[in-house]
Amino acid sequence: MSLPEIVSRGEWRAARAELLLKEKAATRARDALNAERRGLPMVEVDEEYVFEGGDGKATLLDLFEDRRQLVVYHFMFAPEWDAGCRSCSGFLDQIGHLAHLHARDTSFAAVSRAPYPKILPFKARMGWTLPWYSSYGSGFNRDFEVPLAQEGELVERTGLSCFLRDRERVFHTYTTYERGLDGLGSTASLLDLTALGRQGEWEEPKGRASAFGAPAGSERVRYHDEYEG
Repeated sequence: MSLPEIVSRGEWRAARAELLLKEKAATRARDALNAERRGLPMVEVDEEYVFEGGDGKATLLDLFEDRRQLVVYHFMFAPEWDAGCRSCSGFLDQIGHLAHLHARDTSFAAVSRAPYPKILPFKARMGWTLPWYSSYGSGFNRDFEVPLAQEGELVERTGLSCFLRDRERVFHTYTTYERGLDGLGSTASLLDLTALGRQGEWEEPKGRASAFGAPAGSERVRYHDEYEG
């Protein structure tokens, strides 16, 4: 194994300061990329998809749980499989308390192709309480290319899609696949993919932070059992 070079504390500080300049440049570049993502146009979803979850049949609008935004994780679980994908399971394991997303009017749900009776015991085995729906028999997977059709066969792949709701109208704002999910999982990283972002006053475009009439950014953070509603 090749290990880092051993140096004095002063040499480490100098090297760290040099790296910090690059880290700050990467942060500014990421902020600019996130702002450009929030500027993407959106597409209205007029297909009446049908899902199945813990409360029975559901529409895409139902998955919002009356919130403004929805983040859907496309969990790889083919109808013929007996268990969900290991890497997808690792992704869901790192999802934090959903109260922090909910406080920003954003819901989160996993969706898989497997029938719900297959999903339910695996969800219980993993100990997850987050919403998980089956899209079995729905055109949802085809339209969002999970799985992907290659040479006449369906190839499972993971992905994540974001949606925005305006009353009863639903809009698709963003989707990323596979390596595009690297580094995701925290509340902030998921919000960065949405049209409303982290809802901080410093974010571009202006005006979206105050859309809900509540304090913006870090001022809105509470203990997860202190959020109202």
